[in-house]
Amino acid sequence: GRVAMVTVAATRGSAPREAGARMIVHPDGGFTGTIGGGTLEWRAIAAAQAALANPNGPKAELRRYALGPELGQCCGGNVDLVIEVFGTDRRRAIAKLAEREAGGRLVTRGAVGKDGLVRQVVADDSLPTGAAALVGDVLSEAFGDDRRPLILFGAGHVGRALVLALAPLPFTVTWVDPRPDAFPAHVPRNVTLRQLTDPAAALAEALDGTFVAIMSHSHQLDLALVHAALSDDRFPYVGLIGSATKRARFEKRLVEAGIAAARIAELVCPIGIAGVRSKLPA
Repeated sequence: GRVAMVTVAATRGSAPREAGARMIVHPDGGFTGTIGGGTLEWRAIAAAQAALANPNGPKAELRRYALGPELGQCCGGNVDLVIEVFGTDRRRAIAKLAEREAGGRLVTRGAVGKDGLVRQVVADDSLPTGAAALVGDVLSEAFGDDRRPLILFGAGHVGRALVLALAPLPFTVTWVDPRPDAFPAHVPRNVTLRQLTDPAAALAEALDGTFVAIMSHSHQLDLALVHAALSDDRFPYVGLIGSATKRARFEKRLVEAGIAAARIAELVCPIGIAGVRSKLPA
C-alpha cells in the first residue's frame, strides 16, 4: 500500500553513510537498506512512519540533522535526509524509471516539495553511479548497477563460501566448474553458473577489468587458469588459493612458460588478506 524512502541527500563533515544511501521503511517500522544505523537511523525510521501515518502530509520533505549536538552521535557532521512517501498512485511513474534504469545508468533531478519529488531524467556525467547531490531543494541522483565482474573458478567448499560472501556486494559473479553436479541447488541472484569442459574459455569471453579468483579441484587446472589469466593484461586482479609453497611452484612453471616476471608478481597467492589463521571455508 504505502512505503517511505529515506535518502541521504547531502553530508557535511563526518557522517555514517554517503550521499545516495537509502532505506525503505514500512508502516510497521520494518525496513530494508540502511543510512548508517545509530540514532540518526532510528529517528529517520520514526519520521518515515509518521509521514506514512499522515495521509494529508507532504509526499516529500527535507530534514537536516546535526549529528553531534542534536543526536549525540560522535560522527559530529551534518546530514540532510529526504523522506518520500510512495503510494499506489506513484507506481506507474516508478515503473517507468525502473525500466529506464534497467537499460543502464540513469540520472534524475527534481525539487523536493509537498506534492513529492518529481524526477526528470537528465544528462549528467559528473555524478558517480549511486550518488546524490543536493543544491537548495533540488536533488540530483545517479541510479544504476555499477558492478565489478568476477569469474570464480571452482565450486568446492571455499568457492561456495566466497559466493555467499560476495552476494551482498557489488559484483556480478560467473561461477565456473567443469564437473557435473558441482554447483549447489540455489545460488545468489548475482551469480551465473557455467559448467565448461574447458573452463579457460570463460576468460576469453570476459569483460575488460574482470577480477579472477581461482580455486578449482585440480592443481593442474589451477596452473592452466593462472597461466591464461596472467597472459591477458585485461584482468587487474588474479587471485589463486594455496600456500606460499604452491605459489613458488607455480612461479617456476610460469617463468618457464614465458610469463613476464612483473605480471607474475601481480598474482595474489595466498589469496585473501594475511593473518587469518582459521581454515574454516567462510
